[in-house]
Parts: sequence; C-alpha cells; structure tokens
Amino acid sequence: MASTLEKPVPADTAPLSPDAVDAPETPADDLTVGATGTPAGGRVGPTERPEPPLPEPRGEITAFLLDHLRDEPHDLPALPPVGDDPLFGEDEQLALYLAYELHYRGFEGVAEDWEWEPSLLAWRRRQERAFEEALRETVGPVEVSDEGIVAQLDELATPGDGPSLSQWLVDHGEAHHVREFCAHRTAWQLKEADPHTWVIPRLYGAAKAALVHIQADEYGEGVEEDVHAELFALTLRELGMDDSYGAYLDLLPGPTLAGTNVVSLFGLHRRLRGAAIGHLAIFEMFSVLPMGRVSDVLGRLGASTWARLFFDTHVVADADHQTIAARDLAGGLVAQDPRLAVDVLFGAHAIGAVEAEMTRRTIAAWEAGETSLRRALSEPAQDRGA
Repeated sequence: MASTLEKPVPADTAPLSPDAVDAPETPADDLTVGATGTPAGGRVGPTERPEPPLPEPRGEITAFLLDHLRDEPHDLPALPPVGDDPLFGEDEQLALYLAYELHYRGFEGVAEDWEWEPSLLAWRRRQERAFEEALRETVGPVEVSDEGIVAQLDELATPGDGPSLSQWLVDHGEAHHVREFCAHRTAWQLKEADPHTWVIPRLYGAAKAALVHIQADEYGEGVEEDVHAELFALTLRELGMDDSYGAYLDLLPGPTLAGTNVVSLFGLHRRLRGAAIGHLAIFEMFSVLPMGRVSDVLGRLGASTWARLFFDTHVVADADHQTIAARDLAGGLVAQDPRLAVDVLFGAHAIGAVEAEMTRRTIAAWEAGETSLRRALSEPAQDRGA
C-alpha cells in the first residue's frame, strides 16, 4: 500500500546546504515580505515565544475545559461526553490538544499543576481511547509480512496516486495558499521532534542510538538558530506571518490538530513506543520529495533564501535520516523485540491516514476558492515590527 502522507514541502533543483547560505536572495513577486525585515540583509535570531494564550472554545467539551483551566487546579466535575467524531471533530481535537499541550509549553494563565491533575488525566484517558479506537478503525488491520519491517516501510513510503498537497502547490499554488499551508504546519513544526524525544528513554542499544542521531539533527546539533523548529519560525517571519508559538491555533481545523495529537498520543504512552517509531520512520522516509517541491514553489513565488532554508535543510537532512530511520531505528527496534513490528506499522499507517484527510479537505477548499482554515488569514505584516 503506497502512502498518501504529506510532510511540508518539494524540489527538483539541487538542495541548498544551510552552511552555504550567506544572505537572502533578491526579493521578487508575491512572497517577499520578510526580506524587508532582515537586519542588514542577514539572518535574524529566533523570536521569543512565551506561553500561548488559551484558544476560543469550539463546542461543549472545550468550553468546559477552558472554563476550568482558568482556575487553580481542582477535581473536575462530571465531564461532557465524548463527541460524535473523536478522530476529526473540531471540539474533540481541540480538547485533546489542550490536554496534551500542558505537557509542552502550557498556556498563559493556566497553572502548571494542571499537567498532572488526576481528574483531568482521567478525562484525557477516556478521550484518548475514543481517539485511538477511531484511528485504528480507519487504519484497519495491520499485518506483518515475511519481507521484513524495512521493506514494508519502504513500500508505504512510496508515493501513491492519491492527492498531494505539495504537488498541488507546484501545479496551482499562489502566495496565499503557501501561507495557509504554513499556518497548518505550525501546530507540528514549531514543536518538531519533541513528541518523538519522549521515546528515547524507552529504547536501548542500536534503536536508541539511531533515534538520538536523528533527534540531534532536528535540534540543530545544539545550535539554537539551527533547531528545525526555529528554522520554521524563520520561514514564517520571511512570509510576513506570526511566528509565535500557538499563534494560529484558533484557525487550525480538526484534521490538522489530529495530525499533532496522533504523535503526542504515541509519544506520551510507553505502550505505543513502536507506533511512535513507525510514525517518525515514515515521516523521515517520505519527506525529501515534498520538502523539495515546497522549496521550489517558494522560489517561484519570489520568497527569499531564508524562507526556503527550513525546507532545503530537510531535503539534505532527511536524505540521510530516511535510511537510519528505516534500517537502524525501526529495523533495530523490531530486531530487539519482534512483537513491536505491528505497532511500528500501525504508527506508519496512522500518520498516512490522518494526513490524507487533512490533504483531502485542504485541496477541496482551495479548488472551491475558499480558505482551508477555519477562517482566512489576515494580511501579512510588511515588516517585523508591524
């Protein structure tokens, strides 16, 4: 089965090594906003991103949670029932995102002790079960074949005939589509690598070493401005967008939040460590082509080298990571514990299933001339101070 997974981005031109970047290229056309805000033509550092504000409610569940999270931690009273669409529903996915985000940056004005409040964890467990059950039903039965885990992952990572966001951008994308695409990716890319890092203490030996190798690159080998999340923030600034953590949360639809919630679910539960590794492996194995395409689209629309750096960096890094992720990480884990093979494949299928729904809805909206977000983006800022 070929994967329909789309990770941000694309390219037919040779990737640009981040070490080769000295200054932004001359601005042109539609995506040149950020070039005016780069001091002295050089690269700016990451923006400080404090705890984000709480989002707007989307229904009964999120209204309930938001009302209580503004108070000091306490036992929650009877909770609203799980909604009708635990996999892609707006209220359901934002509620789960709220609970998970307490383990990341938290929210402005929300007491940190809510992270481990037993009554909130009990509610999250109920919501997670419905989410995971719906996800497994969507994925369907997963079988481990005699050809081995690496071969099965290779097959999943082969581009299929389904719709592709990056290819749609190549064929039809305009500046506003690219900005929407980046807005969708903020929920994941501004915390890129963090959920998978939770898996490190649950591994040992070759699999652990492989995961640390990949994660070290994701975190810029200890250089702050080279952390991949910071490179994506740079892209946002160059496109005249808000690079603040959580800035677009109110605009992100349920399927987009589901994509982030899936990896948070996998990362937070030791029993799902195999699924987390399958998720990461297929992510790394599939990303080079779409990342390159998106970079090409940015170039066609006149974006600066700085705007493209995040995508070009992934083209280079993931060309190396895809082998390590399949052979050493996933293959190494299954060699240590063959029982985890089915979980690895489930994680790989799960990201494809969620991304496919997000892709389908996004393209349908764009082809109808509508925004793919919950409401349209505001006009881009003309400089950093706007």
